[in-house]
Amino acid sequence: MKILVTGAAGFIGSHTAERLQTLGHEVVGLDNFSPYYSLELKELNHKALLDKGVSFLAKDLRDDDLKDVLPRDVDYIFHFAAQPGISSNSTFEDYFSNNIIGTKNLIDYALQCKDLKLFVNIGTSSIYGLEATFPEDFAPKPASHYGVTKLAAEQLTLQKSREKQLKSCSLRLYSVIGPRERPEKMYTKLIACGFNNEAFPLHEGSDKHLRSFTYVGDIVDGVVSVVGKESIVDGEIINLGTEVEHTTQDGIEAVEEVLGIKININVIAKRAGDQLRTKANIDKARKLLNYNPQTTLLESVKSQVKWYKENFL
Repeated sequence: MKILVTGAAGFIGSHTAERLQTLGHEVVGLDNFSPYYSLELKELNHKALLDKGVSFLAKDLRDDDLKDVLPRDVDYIFHFAAQPGISSNSTFEDYFSNNIIGTKNLIDYALQCKDLKLFVNIGTSSIYGLEATFPEDFAPKPASHYGVTKLAAEQLTLQKSREKQLKSCSLRLYSVIGPRERPEKMYTKLIACGFNNEAFPLHEGSDKHLRSFTYVGDIVDGVVSVVGKESIVDGEIINLGTEVEHTTQDGIEAVEEVLGIKININVIAKRAGDQLRTKANIDKARKLLNYNPQTTLLESVKSQVKWYKENFL
């Protein structure tokens, strides 16, 4: 199969592209190499994919010539590209243009792909709102520009399923961690602070937040399992993550255990829109995809520390 992966130089997109290539598919990666975070990390991911045989296009989904530039003979599209996370440095326009306009442009291109079997939108638990513990039919209450625009992107995608114009689904991911995690995210930042003897900036009260910290390999297991199941997943929203909950404090202590040091903490102001609790309800994923994440928090942290040491020390 020929598969297009957007956001392929990013964290989860790069792992997915790599897995699909390893499974024997012909993978085309697309990324705009945004400077939202370190281009050094994106280039590391990019090189790893090229070494695996993934071809690459440097392209922004907000451009109006996608139909002229992208290949028309793809069988699957996995859409990871987005303005990610909750950040005071990102404007509403950043979220709107990347997550809504970019997705709309990609859908318009997808409609020109005559052999397309499935369009897979990558959603987020942030769509649910401040607490994300619900099944997929629960009414979303996003509490951030990120969550609002990712919900819009999801609905733009599923609209085409309802109109019978293409088969599509949306996978809502929960608190993904592991190698290649972005530098501003919790575990990479904790590990960096530990190795560099710097204080970790902890938002006030967030040490008690509950999360479904899910290893990226377990997430990718679920993502790639939709291949060949387009008739089953068409029009569906599916949660992917672990049912095991940990507090942020548990995460801090796991990193400290692996590094064998105590990390200094600098408490900073609360962050608006930050989720209080995520716990993946994966009954639907178990039923449709036989999904069963197994990696523990400590195993995930060990893998991420190993990756960090190999690439940044």
